[in-house]
Amino acid sequence: MMTGFERYTRKTRRAIFLEEMEQVVPWRKLCALVEPHYPKPGNGRPPVGVERMLRIYFLQQWFNLSDPAVEEALYDSAVMRQFVGIDLGSEPAPDETTVCKFRHLLEEHQLGEQILGQVNLHLEAKGVRITRGTIVDATILHAPTSTKNREQQRDPEMHQTKKGQQWYFGMKAQVGVDSKTKIIYTAVATAANVADSAVLPDLLHGVETRVWGDQAYRGQTEVIRECAPQAQDCTHRRYRYKDHIDEAERAKNRSKSTVRSKVEHVFAVMKLKFGFVKLRFRGLKKNATQLFAVCAGESVLGAEKTVAPGTGLARERRLLITGAPPKQAEDREKTESEPLQRPGRTLTTSETRAYSEFP
Repeated sequence: MMTGFERYTRKTRRAIFLEEMEQVVPWRKLCALVEPHYPKPGNGRPPVGVERMLRIYFLQQWFNLSDPAVEEALYDSAVMRQFVGIDLGSEPAPDETTVCKFRHLLEEHQLGEQILGQVNLHLEAKGVRITRGTIVDATILHAPTSTKNREQQRDPEMHQTKKGQQWYFGMKAQVGVDSKTKIIYTAVATAANVADSAVLPDLLHGVETRVWGDQAYRGQTEVIRECAPQAQDCTHRRYRYKDHIDEAERAKNRSKSTVRSKVEHVFAVMKLKFGFVKLRFRGLKKNATQLFAVCAGESVLGAEKTVAPGTGLARERRLLITGAPPKQAEDREKTESEPLQRPGRTLTTSETRAYSEFP
């Protein structure tokens, strides 16, 4: 983007990424979720537009920016200002206090999970449908262990857990991912010491035919059958024993991993691209809201890149998300399975909650 008297310019990866997200994120529908809770113009200073604040909030999640950092980034980056819609010639960028209050608004009304659900509904309406295979998994997000604060203690809602020979302190992000499109349709935030299998019923939509997972979910056949009667348990089995290794079971696990490993791609985007590795806030509620926003961004990004970029199929999938699909895409969608429906609910709506207490 030319901003002055420059003769040469080059479109950066940041600009390309923001152009893609500009097209695939359903901004109008997300603004409609926030609008009822947003301050209305009155006698005081008029509030900043809902869509503008929502775009700033997503910039924070996509580029791992704090409230002061996103304010500085808006003054520093012309690409970000163009994405948000700020003209410094006529108005300043919203300050960090305004950004903080908007974040608290989303947390107070639990709008993070509604944003994730609305994104999934939008993707389903555009033809990116949830299939009948689910991959369940969890990843640990680190929390600060310092006690140099007013209470002189660590976050009481976070806990420690041992993985291998290493101890971790923080929160677990437990997700249910579609085995074909790698869309996150369910997310649950728990303390790190909560077992992965404890929230397995909350990660299933109920009409699966296959459920994949690592050995943390072994022995949960009855739970899977109760939540999804038609589902086949494709979780990994134990193959290493005290006196021998079951090579046949080991080979089966390796075969199952060709599907189960797709969930690791989701975590790679979450941690490596969006930088969501460490928790920024105290308490499960605040961090769960951030988790849902990150999952929503990952879902639209993953749906847009379901197939290899540069191919005709990738172009059709992009058109499916951003506008009317071409005839070839329509013909292909007719051959796919019908949208999964359960009486009184849409399966792509996220079912999310933050667990703060467990028996």
